[in-house]
Amino acid sequence: MAETDAVLEALSRRAPVAVSAASDPAVRLLSALVDDVDQRCSSVSITPST
Repeated sequence: MAETDAVLEALSRRAPVAVSAASDPAVRLLSALVDDVDQRCSSVSITPST
């Protein structure tokens, strides 16, 4: 359980995940989703409409 918490904490902070956890398919999927959200957020420009 502690390892799961550590992985989730690392993902939420956008920090690298432990090597032992990085081989897990679910962790790789979550990491890819975090990266995708970060890319989408950085490409969206928020400008007030006039």
